[in-house]
Amino acid sequence: MATTCRTAGTRVWLWRWRRNPLLRRSDRLEAWIVLVTWLLVLLAGVLAGRAAAGAVEHGLAVRAARSHPVRAVLIQDAVWSPKDVPAYADGGAWAKVRWSAPGGPHTGLVKVEPGLKAGAAVTVWTDRDGDPVSRPATGAETRLQASLVGTIVGSGAAGGVLACGWLARGRLERQRMEQWAREWECVGPRWR
Repeated sequence: MATTCRTAGTRVWLWRWRRNPLLRRSDRLEAWIVLVTWLLVLLAGVLAGRAAAGAVEHGLAVRAARSHPVRAVLIQDAVWSPKDVPAYADGGAWAKVRWSAPGGPHTGLVKVEPGLKAGAAVTVWTDRDGDPVSRPATGAETRLQASLVGTIVGSGAAGGVLACGWLARGRLERQRMEQWAREWECVGPRWR
C-alpha cells in the first residue's frame, strides 16, 4: 500500500481556517482580511461597473432625446481638402449647409460625404435651439460604450479594493515580523 507524503512545495488549502494550536491570532486575522477583501472586490467591481454602465446609457439616451435630424441643403460643393479643416480630415468632407430650425434659418459647417454638389439635400443633427450636434449613438454603439466604461470602472474599483486589502496584509506581515524579531531577541541568546 502506497503512502503519500507532503513535500515542502505541497499547498494545503484553507489552512488558516482549520483548527490548529499553532495558529496565531494574526493568522486568523489575515484569513478574515483575505476573505473580506475578495468579497469586497467582487461586490465593488460589479456594483461600480453596473452603476457606470447605467450612467453612460442614461447620458447617451438623454443626448439622443435632445437631438433630432433636420433636412439641410448644401451651400457649397463638398470637396475634401485638408487645407479647409486640417484637424478633421478623416474620410469625410466639410461643407457649409443651410437648414430651418426654431429661430429662423441656420447655416453651419458640417461633415458630409465627399463629392456632393451645392443644392444637394443632407441630414443634419441639431439640438432644440437648432445648433448642429454630432449624430447620436445607435443602440449597439450605446451598449458597447456602456459595457466598456462599466468594465473599466468596475476593474478600477475592484483593483482599488484589492490594493487596500494587499496593504492591510502587508501591514499585518510587518507587525508579525517585528513580533518575531522581538521574540528572537529573547530566545536567540539562549541558543548560543
